[in-house]
Amino acid sequence: PPAPIFAHHNLLIGAGAHALSKRTGSLSIASLREEGFEPLAVAALATLTGSSDNVHAVRSLGELAQSFNLSHVSRNPARFDPADLETLTHRTLALYEYDDVRERLEALTIVGRKAEPLWRAARGNLARFDDILTWWRVVDAEIEPIREDESFLKDAAQLLPSEPWDETTWAAWTSDIKTATGRKGKALFHPLRLALTGAESGPELAALLPLIGHATALARLVDARE
Repeated sequence: PPAPIFAHHNLLIGAGAHALSKRTGSLSIASLREEGFEPLAVAALATLTGSSDNVHAVRSLGELAQSFNLSHVSRNPARFDPADLETLTHRTLALYEYDDVRERLEALTIVGRKAEPLWRAARGNLARFDDILTWWRVVDAEIEPIREDESFLKDAAQLLPSEPWDETTWAAWTSDIKTATGRKGKALFHPLRLALTGAESGPELAALLPLIGHATALARLVDARE
């Protein structure tokens, strides 16, 4: 077989301008794994740092290999900032299609008809892969709704359309609420998000609402004990 092509990577220095060293345990694979960084994000940062190519997220090692050119690697020391892994992990997760993560989702018991649409809805909002569990609970379990304006939420609940729902339901429903209450912008959307998801921000509610379903949405908008 032909001899493999190889070369030494340029010297990597940390944020403090000190050379990274195995002796000091700098950025060990085990520590990066424990912190939840995506392996492909680590691979992309390690491969492209110190080259003339922009560090970017990839969906596979094959894609990374195709984008790598040894002639683009500088001989000068290169700064390796682990803080960049935060952004790169987020961008990597946002690239994954459902088939890329199906087995990982199944390992978290995220299965069934909601699994794929939830992944598509939430992937752009994940800092770590396991964050998907937060949104799985929103669409498939009980959460503690935050009802900051109960009078408004009761009005919204009365206007909640019947199922079947799809991704147009959210726009139609909030349009009816706006017409009935005169609310718009944050005053309209924020109380609904808090009640339906228990969170200040997150995936588009147009995608989440059909997964939450009518019965659950109604229960989160209005306390049945009242």
